[in-house]
Amino acid sequence: MLDLHRLRLLRELKHRGTLAAVAEALSYSPSSISQQLSVLEREAGVPLLEPVGRRVRLTAQAEILVAHTEAVLERLERAEADLAASLRGIAGVLRVAAFQTAALALVPDALSTLRDAHPRLRVEITQREPESALPGLLARDFDLVITEEYPGDPSPRPAGIEYAELGADEISLALPGPAPQGTGLQGTGLRELAETPWVMEPAGTASRLWATRLCRAAGFEPDVRFESTDLLLHLRLVERGHAAALLPGLVWSGRPPAVPVVRLPEEDRTRRLLTAARRGGGSHPAVRAFRDALAAGLAYRD
Repeated sequence: MLDLHRLRLLRELKHRGTLAAVAEALSYSPSSISQQLSVLEREAGVPLLEPVGRRVRLTAQAEILVAHTEAVLERLERAEADLAASLRGIAGVLRVAAFQTAALALVPDALSTLRDAHPRLRVEITQREPESALPGLLARDFDLVITEEYPGDPSPRPAGIEYAELGADEISLALPGPAPQGTGLQGTGLRELAETPWVMEPAGTASRLWATRLCRAAGFEPDVRFESTDLLLHLRLVERGHAAALLPGLVWSGRPPAVPVVRLPEEDRTRRLLTAARRGGGSHPAVRAFRDALAAGLAYRD
């Protein structure tokens, strides 16, 4: 009989990549994790790990076991959700990861709503960008992730995650000086900033890929002098006249823009806001309550 605890350790290794990362996440020693996986190999009767340099990787047989483990854990997620739904009131701990502007503009109001409606629910918030938050969701570091998708974003959606639409957030061009006359960003508007310094998120992020594509479509490669995931830094650099930026509406937290802004073309101006939960966990009452509180706050803001 295969042991579910050891199967979960194998699954953790697939998602976290190294024995050391698994050990750190679960507060075990790497040698203890290795010993447990050795026992699982004996239970399975086949090799599950093979060395690759100083690391190990899963064998084809281990991948089969992980796939079945995912199915078992999804069923357990549904069982926990059904059990919680059978109780009166919502209690326990909900761990949420949110990117910066959502954490600033949406999360505080949602927390206030939940504090009043469900005082026995403890919500723990971590500010984390989607690129690392979604793997953390699969690794069970979080129960819910607030994430985003940019226009034309081809990023794949992991099979073990279910998404729910939250709303839309319009992105505008923020100018480091007075807005040009008659700008609508049709025609030459964006191209006029070809020689202007830019602040963008780091290379490889969905925001950076989208922004670079937008500039290239206007006929120039952006001069990115400043990189940061901190959009408040983006705003400060624009305010001080050091750079242009593409800023989402949430960065204003409901206040009027503090710098000149120009609307982008309709097909390029809106990012989608979503929440993500592990498959089977989206029906948990705490997850539903937090999603509803976020949606209510976003609707009120609009």
